[in-house]
Amino acid sequence: MTRTLDHGGLAERSAALPPRLARIMRPELPSLAEEIVTEIRRAIPEYARPIDGPYGHVLRISVEHSLSAFADRVAAPPGAPPAADVCADTARMLGQYEAHEGRSMDSLQAAYRIGGQVAWRRVMKVAPRHDISSAVMSRLADALFVYLDELAAASLEGYLGARARPIPALDERRRRLLHRLVDEPGLDAAAAAESAGWTVPAEVTLVAVEPEARCVWTALDEDVLADLECASPHLLVPGPFTAGRRAMLEAAVPGRRAAVGLTVPPAQAADSLRWARQALALALDGVFDDEPVVLCEENLVALWLLSDPALVEQLTRRRLGILDGMTPGQQDRLTETLRTWLVTRGTAAEIAELLHIHPQTVRYRMRKIEQAFGEELADPEARFGIEVALRAAFLRSRRPAAAPRRPTAVSHPPSQLRRLK
Repeated sequence: MTRTLDHGGLAERSAALPPRLARIMRPELPSLAEEIVTEIRRAIPEYARPIDGPYGHVLRISVEHSLSAFADRVAAPPGAPPAADVCADTARMLGQYEAHEGRSMDSLQAAYRIGGQVAWRRVMKVAPRHDISSAVMSRLADALFVYLDELAAASLEGYLGARARPIPALDERRRRLLHRLVDEPGLDAAAAAESAGWTVPAEVTLVAVEPEARCVWTALDEDVLADLECASPHLLVPGPFTAGRRAMLEAAVPGRRAAVGLTVPPAQAADSLRWARQALALALDGVFDDEPVVLCEENLVALWLLSDPALVEQLTRRRLGILDGMTPGQQDRLTETLRTWLVTRGTAAEIAELLHIHPQTVRYRMRKIEQAFGEELADPEARFGIEVALRAAFLRSRRPAAAPRRPTAVSHPPSQLRRLK
């Protein structure tokens, strides 16, 4: 595709097309879009990512909008002013994406060619049903491929622009502002933000990203402050972390894990980032489920319990050291039973069901536990320390490939061990 014409050129060519063509085209567009997306993903490996992910969503929307915009142009009466060309903006964005991905324009140009070929095959299939003349077919073909040339030209413009100037998200002033917000809690954020062209929000959410992440800068929202090329990549999201922000993050750092801190006032940005980095470290160690994005607000207890490993180790030695004389297998069985009882306060039958063992086995284990811990189980403070140590040990024992050992129930008010008798 080497021809490029302005919108006026396409308008002149499509004006001679009968308006009924647009009415014939529109019912075909949904299935045609599906066919084009399928063929592009089959033929171009770079675009064969999960269709339900952010990138697949962008590909589908781009194809749907392009087809709809072409039908609108065909339907427009002669001399009508051109509508706002959203498709050209989308095409420029796709070109920018290719540049930021470090690719040439070959894949995107091939996608446009495939789209045109699939669309024309559909035209050749549908046209005989509606008695469309060969002259009209010729003009329609010319209009279609001129339109594809326009989209390709807009993509090339976006591609060259992205290659020629710094990425907005990497603007040094905004990067410096991000570091100052994190490193200087008493900073006059409004004054510092003004020079960076950024408005200070009432709340911010910091996000820690797995190191050496590949970033698609065009996927980041314009109000996000980011430094993803340092040893500890991170970004700042104004306001809470919504579903839209999550989709943005997954598109911006595909294939990498991230942890989202708590939403706080700007003066507490350092705390939010510290929590996010702690959650990311635990996620990479396998403590949390293998999700691409970990939310601190959903794991507050785990973050608290594992915030000081050395202190937790000391607590464990003091509260569970009484079991040191037993074999590792005996320790595992008793601590599993004790932890289940502490978090459920269930009966022997209920605990047996959770642990998939016989109720009599539960009663036997609890008698051993009573003998080992004695009065500590009746002391609220000691019992709480034991539960904390057991929960921390359980979290540290988790691994990505291992299923959770047992469901964690919500704690209930204390009860006495005699319920198990």
